[in-house]
Amino acid sequence: MNWLDFSKYENGSSKFTAELSEKGGYIIFSNSGQRGSKKYFTLSLESFKTCLENIYDNHDSFIGKENYVEKEWRDLGAEFFTDETANAQITVQTKPMFTTLSKIIIWANEPEHDSVNPEEYIVLDKESIQKAIDELTALSDTFTPDSETSLLATTNKENMIYSDKSIRDFAKHAFSYFFKDSWNDLLSVTTQKPSVINEIGFISHDFEFFKRLIGEFGSPQTKENLTSSNTTRYFEEPIYIKEGKYYYFSTQWNGEGNYSLSFSNLKKYFEDNFPDYLLKRKNGVYSLIKLDEIPDVAFDTKAFDKSLELSGLNYNKELTTRFLASLLTKPFVILTGLSGSGKTKLAQAFVQWICQDDSQYCIVPVGADWTNREPLLGYPNALNPKEYVKPDSGILDLIIQADNKPELPHFIILDEMNLSHVERYFADFLSVMESKEEIPLHASAGVENGVPEKLIIPSNLFIIGTVNIDETTNMFSPKVLDRANTIEFRISEEEMKAFLGNIKPLDMDKLTTEGTGMAKSFLQLSKDKSFNGMENTESVNNELVKFFGELKKTGAEFGYRSASEMLQLMHQLDVLDSSLSADKKLDIMVMQKLLPKLHGSRRKLCPVLETLAGFCVNEGIKIQKDIFENDSFDFNGPQVKYSLSLEKITRMYKNAVDNGFASFAEA
Repeated sequence: MNWLDFSKYENGSSKFTAELSEKGGYIIFSNSGQRGSKKYFTLSLESFKTCLENIYDNHDSFIGKENYVEKEWRDLGAEFFTDETANAQITVQTKPMFTTLSKIIIWANEPEHDSVNPEEYIVLDKESIQKAIDELTALSDTFTPDSETSLLATTNKENMIYSDKSIRDFAKHAFSYFFKDSWNDLLSVTTQKPSVINEIGFISHDFEFFKRLIGEFGSPQTKENLTSSNTTRYFEEPIYIKEGKYYYFSTQWNGEGNYSLSFSNLKKYFEDNFPDYLLKRKNGVYSLIKLDEIPDVAFDTKAFDKSLELSGLNYNKELTTRFLASLLTKPFVILTGLSGSGKTKLAQAFVQWICQDDSQYCIVPVGADWTNREPLLGYPNALNPKEYVKPDSGILDLIIQADNKPELPHFIILDEMNLSHVERYFADFLSVMESKEEIPLHASAGVENGVPEKLIIPSNLFIIGTVNIDETTNMFSPKVLDRANTIEFRISEEEMKAFLGNIKPLDMDKLTTEGTGMAKSFLQLSKDKSFNGMENTESVNNELVKFFGELKKTGAEFGYRSASEMLQLMHQLDVLDSSLSADKKLDIMVMQKLLPKLHGSRRKLCPVLETLAGFCVNEGIKIQKDIFENDSFDFNGPQVKYSLSLEKITRMYKNAVDNGFASFAEA
């Protein structure tokens, strides 16, 4: 596979750069303005391939137009480019489009046309264009979700080598890391120019597109000698000394801008020449990261439980199994229950554990002012049809990335998601979860920041919502609960005693990327929507019909979708923990899918709750006297079939009696 790389056709002063997007399947290209500003644009490989096909099919109109003339190429593109996005781009960003198309043809036919200046000339013979179409087609095929040969399917773990807030210190460390034992090799390929600083002659070394990277002096220099115009030009300590020559590293680095000594050039050089490393900038910190390939292994809940313990988090093993099985069954899980019981921490722990890096997840606190979808999906700028305003939450970019990287799981954690009415800001998601349709975002083909007209919610995107109940929050409608698995967090007296007896500080870093090698297996399990392996199928069906009949009396009965998802949940529970009994799996199913929809007045609920409690125990127990009126009843006793559900039903019954109303969600 000829992997697309344009760097050899560019240098530090190139105004029109282009590179393969990290998200795959797209080319990001730029236009540098006269005042140093830079605009970026994104087009798919398929769009560029269509442009080349249009040129080939209309060759007589394009031949003779090899030299760049803006009006000619703007008019040709507007007339012949059939891809709507490319057509819009060629009319407003004519030269960046021309330059990128030229680079694609040069790349596909290398080294035949390597001497061509792509900013001024494009090769238009039919043979070269056809070769470019063929190469782009082959490259594009590697990004299809079903491709077994995808070059982006490697699972890597990121290990931090070095980080620094100073770009100059970071640049020096990066070069020292890679060339500490081979400075002589680097110096042997530099371009050397005589120069002067403070009347001291020295040799200035240019390396690749890094201008004046190293200064070579014939004797040791002081800081004052290396300073001009009140600016220190080189680090005071030499990076290399040989045969009486002293080599000093430049301090003239810039984090932003179109400069030769810039972070963008630093990133390009080292990632191109050392593909096992990444250079990142986030929140003003520059990082050098080593990528270590991780072998893919089968997903294992015990490994996650072990990592939780090492980090200082203690959860009931059954709870984590329920959480993971719920995610595998349906990629929408609601965590409710006692405030401070670890709902958000469990979600955060899992995404840190299984993801390669934090670009695969967003943790977003829901605001009480979320009245529409804009905080999640952004909105088109009515005053500028070429701009789509992305949300600050980062969720839109995450969803687009998830669609472009189907081999990696991605997660959205909506913290306190019921601070606003979920049905208002989350309606689009609730709809497409079932319909599998696309969410329309805008109707303008000229949007320039890579936002598609319609958004796909991919199968590798998982949404976790955490819920607290108090006077500031809102209740969920059946429409929401019907589409989720709802898991309640409670803390028993024994669990609190164990916590107090072994309190230790949390170390979430011990979770980071520890489960990355299981990500592919996790995604594969999530695609399994079968009901295989269920024991006592007839007995399970009979129990569900009993619950259906009783819930129908309150209008809380379930439909076909919920019935299917309950059986799939049982299957996933069996896959993750085959030691769970059929009754325990049924108990979890009732607790997470049936009881959450129950709410109402005492008169409406109490008779139904009493009957449901009877389904949870063996015969011979008096529900009112032995359970509801007995504060010391043992919910884990031998006569109890469904302990989780029975305990919840009992609490709901008492709330209905005491308050005149009850619901599944409790403060």
